[in-house]
Amino acid sequence: MYKLILRPLLFLFDPENVHHFTFSMIRNICKIPGMPSLFKAMYIVEDRRLERQLFGLTFKNPVGLAAGFDKDAKLYNELSNFGFGFIEIGTLTPKPQEGNPKKRLFRLKADKAIINRMGFNNGGVVEAVEQLKLNKGVLIGGNIGKNKTTPNDEAVEDYKICFNALFEYVDYFVVNVSSPNTPNLRALQEKEPLTKLLKVLKVENSKYETPKPILLKIAPDLSDEQLMDIIDIVADTKIDGVIATNTTISREGLHGENKKETGGLSGKPLTNRSTEVIRFLSKKSNKAFPIIGVGGIHCAEDALEKLEAGADLVQLYTGFIYEGPKLIKDINRALLNKI
Repeated sequence: MYKLILRPLLFLFDPENVHHFTFSMIRNICKIPGMPSLFKAMYIVEDRRLERQLFGLTFKNPVGLAAGFDKDAKLYNELSNFGFGFIEIGTLTPKPQEGNPKKRLFRLKADKAIINRMGFNNGGVVEAVEQLKLNKGVLIGGNIGKNKTTPNDEAVEDYKICFNALFEYVDYFVVNVSSPNTPNLRALQEKEPLTKLLKVLKVENSKYETPKPILLKIAPDLSDEQLMDIIDIVADTKIDGVIATNTTISREGLHGENKKETGGLSGKPLTNRSTEVIRFLSKKSNKAFPIIGVGGIHCAEDALEKLEAGADLVQLYTGFIYEGPKLIKDINRALLNKI
């Protein structure tokens, strides 16, 4: 139904407007008595064999929703009805910010892709905390970043603010230094500033009685040398894992309209590169740390390929938009069929 009727209709309109409309639609439908139960019956695959133990957490299944979809933690309870094992909110910044000027979200339908240059648009971490107080048992990751106006040499403070504000309300943290849509943010991926940032957050983490897992989200555009640096940094800072990967600035092999728009590219064109990064990190580190694989998952086979390459969990975003919630069910069923 989604791919035959809903998607063609929604794709007639501006992507960002559709995003907000869809949020309102899902929220309102889930207020109707019986609808959350109906969605759960349609999409959730309940089986203990799908559970994953990672970072000291229990994931009901290994398929999560990537950051960027529910930036302000306004819909995670409703989205959990579609079968996600976990949901990552954000990217959040200390202060609210509007992000980059519109138009800033573009479909590439011929490529099953999206280009975005949103620029960490969000209502700020304090507003998100109020939403997270309403959590009905969803496993939540908190993706944190810096405000656009914060210079890189002061960025550590922004990450600390977000970390401490969210600590009681999320199950794990993701440090985002890999978005291409905040000026100079990716410079924080360099070995020295990244090591400093992660060590500061580890110190903050140690102040709590029960520390939370800290993961690093990396770009797919890193060279092999830079990926080796990431392996060294994880070992040096003793963070808990890596999310591979964020969006790419590459435009190789695109056919669809809007391919010349600036911003981060996600979707099917990223499938192979994100899997290559996962395989490289897993092999070269001798599986020294967990990896969450994300990028170009549009069918169950894409997810299985990432898991076989070394990912422990996977996340969806663009594939969820193009393929609909059935994709989550398909992946979990495919995993059960392999057991």
